[in-house]
Amino acid sequence: MSNEELELMMLRRAESITSQRSLSSEIGYSVGKVNYVLKALIDKGLLKGERFLSSEKKTSYRYLLTDAGIQEKIALTRKFVESKKREYEVLQAELEVYETDMQTQGVKND
Repeated sequence: MSNEELELMMLRRAESITSQRSLSSEIGYSVGKVNYVLKALIDKGLLKGERFLSSEKKTSYRYLLTDAGIQEKIALTRKFVESKKREYEVLQAELEVYETDMQTQGVKND
């Protein structure tokens, strides 16, 4: 997964993050990596972290998308979708070549 894809995943989940540990297990990255990316998103001005008391002894953070974060999420989503469209088109072209080759060789496609 590219850094952009990881950032997009974090931006998409930002407002539902209950803890870095739970996000870490959901996406299969270490807590350290999740922390690093969240801090980078905050430093870029894409996320805002608000501290709040979630229990008597524990402090947690709530992450909110900033206006810039919303715009970046949209831009990254568009870029991701375009990338997947190109991948699909390449696969379609490859399949057409294989089908043509099979027909040329007399192999039936059932």
